Amino acid sequence: MQDLLAQVARHWEAGESTALATVVQTWHSAPQQPGAALLVGPEGITGSVSGGCVEGAVYELAQDVLADGIPQLVRYGVADEEAFEVGLTCGGVLDVFVERIDAQTFPALSTVTASVRSLQPVAVATVIRHPDPSRVGSRIVLDPSSVHGTLNSARADRAIAEDGRGLLAHGTSSVLHYGPDGERLGTGMDVFVRSFAPPPRMVVFGAIDFAAAAARMGSFLGYRVTVCDARPLFATPARFPDAEEVVVDWPHRYIAAERRAGRIDNRTVLIVLTHDEKFDTPLLRLVLDDGWGDRQPAYIGAMGSRRTHDQRVTNLREAGLAPHQIGRLRSPIGLNLGSRTPEETAVSIAAEIIAAQCGGDGQPLSTTTGRIHSTTSRTRRAITVSA
Repeated sequence: MQDLLAQVARHWEAGESTALATVVQTWHSAPQQPGAALLVGPEGITGSVSGGCVEGAVYELAQDVLADGIPQLVRYGVADEEAFEVGLTCGGVLDVFVERIDAQTFPALSTVTASVRSLQPVAVATVIRHPDPSRVGSRIVLDPSSVHGTLNSARADRAIAEDGRGLLAHGTSSVLHYGPDGERLGTGMDVFVRSFAPPPRMVVFGAIDFAAAAARMGSFLGYRVTVCDARPLFATPARFPDAEEVVVDWPHRYIAAERRAGRIDNRTVLIVLTHDEKFDTPLLRLVLDDGWGDRQPAYIGAMGSRRTHDQRVTNLREAGLAPHQIGRLRSPIGLNLGSRTPEETAVSIAAEIIAAQCGGDGQPLSTTTGRIHSTTSRTRRAITVSA
């Protein structure tokens, strides 16, 4: 959705209307998660809500919404003999909300785009279902300290702002349910909160060729990548073009400063590739401790052989870390893919990060049964393993 936002804003600023279709709820093996979006504008279709299964039907609906301006909430799934024509052949079910976006229907869009561009958290709460059809499509824009717009109900504004900020703090998009006037125990009004949290961070320690591949993979996955190394000869922007920043500093000193500044949170991924005791031990001693609270990094992995790992564990124990703290470390890093090259190793590390945060087991899908697409939020999981 953040990729589509620039296109939406461009048409909005030009006085043009677009239709935005957003996945708001999913069930079973739906191919996309809440927040996935498709834009229908003068340039055609951009984005996806189902990976191709129902895009044609959504496009037709978007044309109607562009013409009359009336938002529509539609459910798609395998329900009848026409499923293979307009349904989800994967067996999933999803709700899609289609709305017209222009200066009249969304006057606060510029507030949203300004926040996203400056990497400030912001959320859009939109009424997608209500007994009064005129209330459908109304929205408020909220950030950690302010609310823009109103749903014409002070009670609803207060409840949705409070609950929406909770979702925004975790970077989560979801549907909230209320009574028609914002009653928390009521039913009748559904509100979709779309969180635009800053991109999660990936911090790679060790300016080596494996780090360049890891940075490239991290950028591809949507992380804001930092490469850190104490050696200025190796830590240069030219060697890491896919990194957002390259920092020359001792790893433990850098991460301590980032921690004090609140720039490490429970979506952050830390990848330690130095496999050098003088760098590894003070860094891991810091990042594996219990002082993070709810900002514990989502993933901490360290590269090295089995022998290096054993020595690393010994060093950490001698440094005073307890077994449950060492248990937060993924080492040797990555899944067992048989990888050898830096690029293959980066794929192995990325696969482990995805599996850990989404609850996967890394097994070939051809050997498993049950649901394929995970419904686990990847914004909140701090992964632990046995030391």
